[in-house]
Amino acid sequence: MVSRRLAAILAIAVLTPVALAACGDDDTGKGQASVNGTPAASAQPSEVSQQEAAVPVVIKVTPATGKKDVPISAEIGVAVSGGKVKAVALRDAKGAAVAGEMREDGSAFVPAKPLKNKQGYVATVTAADSSGTESTATTSFTTMGKPSKKTGTGLYLFDDHTYGVAMPVVAEFSPGIKKKDRAAVQRRMFVKTDPPQPGTWSWTSSGTQAYYRAPEYWKTGTTLTVRLGVGGLPTGSGRYGSQDRAATAKIGRSFEMKVDNKTKKMTVVQDGKTVKTMLVSLGKKGTPSSSGHMVVMEKKATTTFDTTDTDGAEGYVTDIEFAQRLTWSGQYIHSAPWSVGSQGRRNVSHGCVNVSPSNARWLFDKTLIGDPVTVKGTGDKLDYGNGWTPWDLSWDEFKKGSALPVPASLG
Repeated sequence: MVSRRLAAILAIAVLTPVALAACGDDDTGKGQASVNGTPAASAQPSEVSQQEAAVPVVIKVTPATGKKDVPISAEIGVAVSGGKVKAVALRDAKGAAVAGEMREDGSAFVPAKPLKNKQGYVATVTAADSSGTESTATTSFTTMGKPSKKTGTGLYLFDDHTYGVAMPVVAEFSPGIKKKDRAAVQRRMFVKTDPPQPGTWSWTSSGTQAYYRAPEYWKTGTTLTVRLGVGGLPTGSGRYGSQDRAATAKIGRSFEMKVDNKTKKMTVVQDGKTVKTMLVSLGKKGTPSSSGHMVVMEKKATTTFDTTDTDGAEGYVTDIEFAQRLTWSGQYIHSAPWSVGSQGRRNVSHGCVNVSPSNARWLFDKTLIGDPVTVKGTGDKLDYGNGWTPWDLSWDEFKKGSALPVPASLG
């Protein structure tokens, strides 16, 4: 969304490289002149003449002919006056067609995957005027060699997986993308939703992650199709994206967990109906739980918590069952048989949401990665970026993190 993470959503129809549908409306510049006159000395009407001015079709294509050391992320830029684009064909040095599709605004043909290094390519653009007369323009260029410096890329979304309704599309970059370079990178991050639910990308302050979400949670049954088309893309400071990332995934049923420190209870709501309430114990005064809107990031039936590296002599090593990660800093929902007596009464944990073994297993069996978890009423506020936190911002705040303008129609 690749649309798991553009000023407008790139809902792109698949087009063959030799017969692409035209995108957008374009005035052809057609002019019409007519002369009507009835001379006073004559009762006969004069003939009406109409003349249609011909407007030449002008096609501008990039990269320019003869251009060398072109990044392998190159798009075929197209600007046409006096007509409309009918087709874009891109072929490699052996004459093989390169698959791709037009941007929604018709400004460029985007190859379906990065081009090859140190290869020659030829692009042909065909456009037609209002009468159907076609014109063509051709360009040829050569791509660059393999770069010495790369930006690592990641996508927290996997093919054929089903996620919760709050699953953001999360893109990751190492090192982070600087502010001045984010717009160019964001233009190559494509998300398509079916049914359509337009959203936008928003960057964390470090530029190491960008999240994609819509104003509201995804609808159950939504298909997310994502491509981070950043392989070979200039990412700033002489670096280039290490590779493309792509995935197509589904959104499952709605399943929300709402934790209230005041009542020391968790309320579970599935598809709008409360299905279970359970007692919890949250972080004690010295290690409070974070309040905010989080999502389940990871699930482990068994794991070991070891805090000795960070907490020294006060650290601990404990085997844990049915652990569900909520933050990078280590806030989980998990089974805590040792705190059952405190659950519903007082907070004794190191920041996690403690539940009984039976409730922990029940939750573990029901949840999906991407299910929303809300904790409220504690003495600590969730830090943005500490986990997948896009839902912890209002929509108005979230969209401020986009490197591209967000249409006013989006919220």
